[in-house]
Amino acid sequence: MTATPFARYASRARPRPAARPGPWVLLAAWGPCGYAPVAPGTFGTLGAIPLYLALSRLGPGGYVAVTLAFAVLAMLAAERAGRYWGMADASPIVIDEVAGMLLSVILLPPTIPVLVTAFLLFRLFDIWKPFPARESQALTGG
Repeated sequence: MTATPFARYASRARPRPAARPGPWVLLAAWGPCGYAPVAPGTFGTLGAIPLYLALSRLGPGGYVAVTLAFAVLAMLAAERAGRYWGMADASPIVIDEVAGMLLSVILLPPTIPVLVTAFLLFRLFDIWKPFPARESQALTGG
């Protein structure tokens, strides 16, 4: 039986550690989002929307405080998950997309046009990685 080209890509993109994933790994994968068979980053960004809607009820000050705390938590989770997967930016690690989406809509109203526009622009810039995002890929750690 011949493996498909996608299967070869998936095996390179997702090493399979022997140990069971712990809570940091599951948080970094944002539950099932990071394990999507195609475009896990897109699913991670979509997975941020329910959290955004919940946090938007806190008011501006609460949203900013929780989002900044979440960004710190995301860095810790990504670092620990990177050790688990054996690579800093393994494809199941999508918590950076979640934190990035929350930051991209900070202080914006939770409306459908805002969500759709923010989602599309965030994915575009996350894939394109213009300056300084491209240079930040060289940073080590979470």
